[in-house]
Amino acid sequence: MQVPVPDMANLANNSIWPDVEARLVDLIEAHNSTIVFANSRRLAERLTARLNEIHAERCGEELPAAPDQKTNPKVAGGAPAHIMASGQSFGAPLLLARAHHGSVSKEQRALVEEDLKRGLLRAVVATSSLELGIDMGAVDLVIQVEAPPSVANGLQRIGRAGHQVGEISRGVLFPKHRTDLLGCAVSVQRMLAGQIETMRVPANPLDILAQHTVAAAALEPLNADRWFDTVRRSAPFATLPRGAFEATLDLLSGKYPSTEFAELRPRLVYDRDTGTLTARPGAQRLAVTSGGAIPDRGLFTVWLATEKPSRVGELDEEMVYESRPGDVISLGATSWRITEITHDRVLVIPAPGQPARLPFWRGDDVGRSAELGAALGALTGELARLNRDEFGKRCAALSFDDYATDNLWGLLDDQRAATRVVPTDTTLLVERFRDELGDWRVILHSPYGLRVHGPLALAVGRRLRERYDIDEKPTASDDGIVVRLPDTGDTPPGAELFVFDAEEIDDVITAEVGESALFASRFRESAARALLLPRRHPGRRSPLWHQRQRAAQLLEVARKYPDFPIVLETVRECLQDVYDGPTLTRLMADIAQRRVRIAEADTATPSPFAASLLFGYVGAFIYEGDVPLAERRAAALSLDSTLLAELLGRVELRELLDPEVIVATGRQLQHLTADRAARDAEGVADLLRLLGPLTEDEVAARAGAPDVGGGWRVARGPARTDGVLRRPQLVGGRRRHRPAARRRRRGGSGGAAGDVHRGSG
Repeated sequence: MQVPVPDMANLANNSIWPDVEARLVDLIEAHNSTIVFANSRRLAERLTARLNEIHAERCGEELPAAPDQKTNPKVAGGAPAHIMASGQSFGAPLLLARAHHGSVSKEQRALVEEDLKRGLLRAVVATSSLELGIDMGAVDLVIQVEAPPSVANGLQRIGRAGHQVGEISRGVLFPKHRTDLLGCAVSVQRMLAGQIETMRVPANPLDILAQHTVAAAALEPLNADRWFDTVRRSAPFATLPRGAFEATLDLLSGKYPSTEFAELRPRLVYDRDTGTLTARPGAQRLAVTSGGAIPDRGLFTVWLATEKPSRVGELDEEMVYESRPGDVISLGATSWRITEITHDRVLVIPAPGQPARLPFWRGDDVGRSAELGAALGALTGELARLNRDEFGKRCAALSFDDYATDNLWGLLDDQRAATRVVPTDTTLLVERFRDELGDWRVILHSPYGLRVHGPLALAVGRRLRERYDIDEKPTASDDGIVVRLPDTGDTPPGAELFVFDAEEIDDVITAEVGESALFASRFRESAARALLLPRRHPGRRSPLWHQRQRAAQLLEVARKYPDFPIVLETVRECLQDVYDGPTLTRLMADIAQRRVRIAEADTATPSPFAASLLFGYVGAFIYEGDVPLAERRAAALSLDSTLLAELLGRVELRELLDPEVIVATGRQLQHLTADRAARDAEGVADLLRLLGPLTEDEVAARAGAPDVGGGWRVARGPARTDGVLRRPQLVGGRRRHRPAARRRRRGGSGGAAGDVHRGSG
């Protein structure tokens, strides 16, 4: 792990990127073949442009200036590119590196791969598009910029180097800020130990089930029972409940009114008498033209404007809306001039050597897994307990260079000075301070990752509304949660804001997730996979705003039906695939049982750990006004809780009990076992008080000896609270004995009671 500056907290130009980029060029020039991995397409494009510019400058080439600048900016002018959505490249020739990612066309990617294999290209800057399944030949070095998304990703990427028998894979990691040092450190630790994350298989995805059912029925009629057995043979559907399966068939066979939404019209005929599924006309075409599992993001394709157009790549809808014909853009580290923008494509011509605007794409942040987060917290706690000499030795074992070691020591030391404790896997930290406007910022520092912090932020938002009447949207990230609270004069809440009952947190999140923007976007994607939002014109772009409108209309209809399968599937996807509810529940239980403690600290200024969290907080809201209203907040949903519990695999308490134990316990409570049988007349009276009115046979079944269970008679005498009635009364259509005391409370006279006597009648 390398850090190119002695102090990452005191940078000369307020950015570490110029130093990182220069060091990358040094490493690339010192090797024959290098792959640089970035975690996003935008960063890959930006790095490629800067590497070529730096290399061209070192070779003595003059770069063209940007249209609005007289001189070519070095650091200060280019610094905003790593903050804003779009940066600027200055048209350096492709001397050193090219970009490789999913938005570069397949043909262009193949050319890049071939040039690297043949030694015509010194470096490729790639995303996960180069991780798997492609033989890149002899690669000397792999460079990872910032911590990899997971340990498995890191191993796959580093493994690209030295990919020959007997060779050693060599890689270098460059953290982008001080807290990123910890993410890089735990990745290195677990890569060296071979500890990759546990793989999670989506469980019971009903949208995929719907799509495959239509496709299978389009080929030949299906028997529902045999199809159910076939589906359950695959791992994702091994626990598929029959109720969820039937609900999906109901959806496909027209249970829900197509008069309210046309695409709800039936795709199959389900004959329940014979159990046969038959495709309706158009089902096969629908499955072929609208099938697939990758969400449609409404991207514009970019084509070369020639007699024989060839595909260059893809651009985000927002990027295209901000562009005009005549603009020069960079894609795949090549400059292109836009000649025309149509409803579904962008036509370009080459613009070699021209300054160009760097592209950007909107995407989902997968987030750190809870497993990796716990390991990060444990390593942080271990390092924080070491003295300086032991710390240096431990960092050396993690392959830190001297600057990386010094910067990490400084980070932990500064954090201890600010908050007295360092957040770990067993010690969470709540930090409070005032922002520039005088409002309070309350930050939960936790290593457990976005998949745990995301649902917790939903629960915190609900608590703020209900308890404090504050409509605030807490922001979650891999390293914690940021909450802004107005200054009301009262002391802001601390740890109690983030602590919930482990038995209730699941219900809180389930209730809240249906009103989140995440739910609306995932519903759109699930509905498309379930063939409820088919492509109008296959092969042509469907605008994202139009998809959102159609999905919102469908959701308005679906929310009326608690058992609508795609609503339930969307909730399942949010709770299981996006969020990690079980880990959050365990975390709340650990807090309640004092296995995890929460410390509090009030600071005058943000601590070092808080500073990086706040950067993400600003980024989350800087484009808030552009978030589509339909996906900002969905209407409240009513859900079939039983079907949802089956789909999620939640086990009710009664399902955890052995049926034999239940029967045995019931016999004991009914006094049907030998140890609880009535031994005498007084015992019978106790039975009647405990169990209520009993028939003659029921009394006999609970008697421990034959002489106790015989006939009954009651002699006249003084009222007694432990007697029984002389003559049984009709209760529930049968003659039953009742305690005399109960008779008196119901308005009977004392003379109806008496002593209990054994008798023949």
